[in-house]
Amino acid sequence: MLSATITYQSKAFEIDLEKPIDISIPIGRLQSPNAFYLPQPEYKTVESGGFVGDVNRGGSCNVENIIFSPHGNGTHTECIGHISNEHSLVNKILTRHFFLAYLVTVSPEQINDESIISRNALSKALPINTNIAEALVIRTSPNDPEKLMSSYSGSNPAFISAEAMRCINDLDIKHLLTDLPSVDKEDDNTLAAHHIFFGNNNDSFSNKTITEMIYANDNIPDGLYWLDLQIAGFESDASPSKPILYKTRLV
Repeated sequence: MLSATITYQSKAFEIDLEKPIDISIPIGRLQSPNAFYLPQPEYKTVESGGFVGDVNRGGSCNVENIIFSPHGNGTHTECIGHISNEHSLVNKILTRHFFLAYLVTVSPEQINDESIISRNALSKALPINTNIAEALVIRTSPNDPEKLMSSYSGSNPAFISAEAMRCINDLDIKHLLTDLPSVDKEDDNTLAAHHIFFGNNNDSFSNKTITEMIYANDNIPDGLYWLDLQIAGFESDASPSKPILYKTRLV
């Protein structure tokens, strides 16, 4: 078995590197999950002069332009620049990519025709010793595979309440991952949960990230994992991302 033992917060963890668990949703060619009325990604062959960037059309190589929105097409990781006037860049803020993470399954509560991850619902799912982890991965139930291609626009999907987000901050979580299209309500222009998590431009919160639109299938049990949070090198407040989980145990 390919494994490694890592010392983290003065504790030793054995990590199974042989079986990475990809919880990202790619920016698909035919259909990706999307939200906020953003269009589907567009893949377009580059044509210039006599050059055609498509081998199947006689070109010497494949070259294409891709138009997409990181915030609405597939798994993406964002930083405080999403809500700040300072235009912080996620590839500058996320300088370390490995974290100890807890995966928890949360059943949102139905309150006034809204699906809400409340503090109560979150607390029921959290293990007692969550505070040893820097990252929290929230999988919502029900967990239909249609999350891989859902169009959330106009559907008022589940979101995280202000009280639940304060609970997440109390656990000193630096990196929050969720299968929701946004931690905030679809039509809430105040983005309250984002502001609570990122600390309203508080410098001590500036190295935090939120990753949305993941998909962790039901074959992945709740528990402790080693997280590799991979992003592309985009100079923007958000980037397409590929979070990978590895089974781990305290030794």
